[in-house]
Amino acid sequence: MRFKICCSFLLLIITTFLCYETIAQPDFTPRCADDNGNYTKNSTYQQNLNTLLSTLTSNTEITYGFYNFSFGEDNNKVYAIGLCRGDVNPNDCRSCLNNSRVLLTQKCPNQKEAIGWIDKCMLRYASTSIFGQMETEPGLSLWNPFNATDVDNYNKVLNKLLNDLKNQAATGDSLKKYATANVTGPNFQDIYSLMQCTPDVSYLDCNQCLVQAIASLPSCCENKIGGRVIGPSCILRYERYLFYELPVHPLPPPPTSPSTNHKGKNHTSRTSIIIAIPIVIVVLVLCFICIYLRLQVKKPRESIKIPSADDEEITTFESLQLPFDTLKVATNDFSDSNKLGEGGFGAVYQGRLSNGQAIAVKRLSINSGQGDREFKNEVLLMAKLQHRNLVRLLGFTIEGRERLLVYEFIPNKSLDYFIFDSLKKAQLIWEKRYKIIQGIARGVLYLHEDSRLRIIHRDLKASNILLDEDMNAKISDFGMARLILLDQTQANTSRVVGTYGYMAPEYVMHGEFSVKSDVFSFGVLVLEIISGQKNSCIRHGENTEDLLSFAWRSWREGTAANIIDSSLYNSSRNEIMRCIHIGLLCVQDNVTRRPTMANIVLMLSSYSLALSIPSEPAFFMDSRTRSLQEMRLWEEKSGTTRSSQSTSKSAPESVNEASFTDPYPR
Repeated sequence: MRFKICCSFLLLIITTFLCYETIAQPDFTPRCADDNGNYTKNSTYQQNLNTLLSTLTSNTEITYGFYNFSFGEDNNKVYAIGLCRGDVNPNDCRSCLNNSRVLLTQKCPNQKEAIGWIDKCMLRYASTSIFGQMETEPGLSLWNPFNATDVDNYNKVLNKLLNDLKNQAATGDSLKKYATANVTGPNFQDIYSLMQCTPDVSYLDCNQCLVQAIASLPSCCENKIGGRVIGPSCILRYERYLFYELPVHPLPPPPTSPSTNHKGKNHTSRTSIIIAIPIVIVVLVLCFICIYLRLQVKKPRESIKIPSADDEEITTFESLQLPFDTLKVATNDFSDSNKLGEGGFGAVYQGRLSNGQAIAVKRLSINSGQGDREFKNEVLLMAKLQHRNLVRLLGFTIEGRERLLVYEFIPNKSLDYFIFDSLKKAQLIWEKRYKIIQGIARGVLYLHEDSRLRIIHRDLKASNILLDEDMNAKISDFGMARLILLDQTQANTSRVVGTYGYMAPEYVMHGEFSVKSDVFSFGVLVLEIISGQKNSCIRHGENTEDLLSFAWRSWREGTAANIIDSSLYNSSRNEIMRCIHIGLLCVQDNVTRRPTMANIVLMLSSYSLALSIPSEPAFFMDSRTRSLQEMRLWEEKSGTTRSSQSTSKSAPESVNEASFTDPYPR
């Protein structure tokens, strides 16, 4: 009996100690946002917060050490981000985030916004969206108490290490932006460093965050042998000792020694070699078989594998699949009173789920040209994409001949609803239009470079740019999107789809699409936003011509101010002129002269960056007549069909380039 009591008492002590070690970690550092509002106990916000945080340890994305999700709606919506250090395994990551959610809600009771750090992970939640936004505050600085002996040489080696490492971390993908490295410093002592960003920020934002972290080191850690700067979007740390886990790689067998004093070690080495050689041979044979089988299987050269309804790949999206009856009830049986609009592939309806969440349901027409292929393409792509300037896919339905996509509801409709309406366009002052242009650029950059896939949208146009309650741009409609390899520059297709007026000439005439095809569409959008006119026609006095021709002629003649929408005359003229300049660079006939989206984002954010002189755009009106004839012949040969929203004719010809010296003519 006494033995059982002693065992029970000992077990209680061990359990208590383990629980203390798990929860009351001394290195947890919280920051509570007292100024951003409180929630009341047992309120809807608290229930949403508890529900959201409880999913941290079960969400599959933890496999990659990063979690971002939201729960609730309106003022009670909660956003959360969890990030584990890049070297932490999934089990430790779950444990760290699970501990953090307990500690953070204890340390910051009733605060709507808070952030906390443990050495291995960070947890953050807020009442406003924090996804894809680079932030450096609130921050935390820590330092090693010991000073470097050879300060000048130590700082020289350290600075080179940090600057090299930030570029390596920033070039990570949407799953992980993490890098480590070490160099030999003064007195043959190693310096180890680690850098990491939340993977939802872009390359430019990650790079900028780490640059600011490096710049802040002198104020906290000057001449110290170790230090760290931690913020919401990035972390930086360096030490004289190895503080992170190295990736696991098979080590070569230790060298054997002829010395008779180490016979035991020699025997161990010999045994390791005997064991390792067969393993290596087996692995090589298996690799050879896999490569052989892969080469033997001829796969179709599609941008992405489109599974059938019974395919195993579609079951990976079971969590997104919704019953048709649920959407039928949510949209009041797809009543006309709930219809938001209708395009070439079907109608879009507003709906509300039983939990009160507002949704937009895209119901594909049975006779739609999109069909199963484009539908599943959109599901597969959108399920992998998360960015603040992309419309978020919430679910989908496949039932009989019904194909439906469920998106987050965007209250302010699409850009064309405002920009082409003589009355509503007045609501879009220049500051809002400029924010929309920047948002579209960031969204396309994410598709081209920062997402886990490289995606060409192929149908960028005003009606596919939705505006949320704050007039932030969100790119929608990925039915025409195509996936290309990360190191691929262009691809070809025999099936040209899209909207004339927005399509690049090389795509219209030859079926060649690339990131520069989307750049062309972006340039057309910029000119439409500035002029408030459709690309098919712009009126100037009694004359009517297509937008690109008018914009180029006005720019070349020094009267570019004629392009600007009359409601913008009191706005920042230099900023508008710079955007016209960028738009003309994007629509150049020469593909190689068009800038990349990364360069465009830099042009829009940095006024010190000089812009090159644009050359003549594609589809210039001087060659219009012959081009229309060629277009009709080409359509007859290729069987290409136009989108229901075709807006302008196309012309592949161009005339001699013209240049001028004044970058912003009046």
